[in-house]
Amino acid sequence: MNRLRGKVALVLGAGSVGTGWGNGKACAVLFAREGASVFAVDKRKSAADETKRLIKEEGGACVSFEADATKARSVSDMINACVQEYGAIHVLQNNVGGSAPGGVVEMSEEVWEANIDHNLKSAFLSCKYAVPVMLKSGSGSIVNVSSISGMRYHRGRDMVSYSAAKGGLMELTRAVALKYADKGLRANNVVPGLMNTPLVTERIASQYGDGDAKRMIASRDAMCPTGKMGDAWDVAYASLFLASDESKYVNGTELVVDGGLTARCG
Repeated sequence: MNRLRGKVALVLGAGSVGTGWGNGKACAVLFAREGASVFAVDKRKSAADETKRLIKEEGGACVSFEADATKARSVSDMINACVQEYGAIHVLQNNVGGSAPGGVVEMSEEVWEANIDHNLKSAFLSCKYAVPVMLKSGSGSIVNVSSISGMRYHRGRDMVSYSAAKGGLMELTRAVALKYADKGLRANNVVPGLMNTPLVTERIASQYGDGDAKRMIASRDAMCPTGKMGDAWDVAYASLFLASDESKYVNGTELVVDGGLTARCG
């Protein structure tokens, strides 16, 4: 229960879009359980506050903060607030993201730009402002949450901007990892597959289906080699490993959490 003892963990996207456990929410709570002081950030303050409440009820340390991860000023203010509160940043986790349906012909330029900002620019900005702070500690871990959509095309699921952004996120991570490897700073990706989180019921069911969440969950379960999707805790435990000193020689790589989906051909 002390794998992050003495660490300050800044978690972006630490809330949840609906009832239940989203990736960021689970990561923030698990980090706190493992001894980290958590700075929980979300675009919706109420969502960050809910995560803070859960952590506090378990006796953990958490401060909630509202920020727009796609805006430089907002991200800069977020970093400054975290440093003012805790004095350092040892773990940075980027959970901000979400897909938009459409192929290269069908997708509008506006949707493309918004999705690239949401999934890629947000991580660029958080790294831009957090890295100088993390370097002062002499060590640190950046954990970016990507997606298997950045590695493989899934037939019938056109989301070209999301795929491009998540693929770009993995390369951004590698660039940061190599630039600062000799400074004690690591950067890696957790790459989830199909996960059963509130995003399925709140957004995906209507974006890619007829709004029937149960049908969408059944369809996604059937696509997985295990017969069911993973959940937010699968992402959280993978993130914990990469955030902790247990992965001190793991740098610039991807930890795929997909139940074997990308290992299957056809």
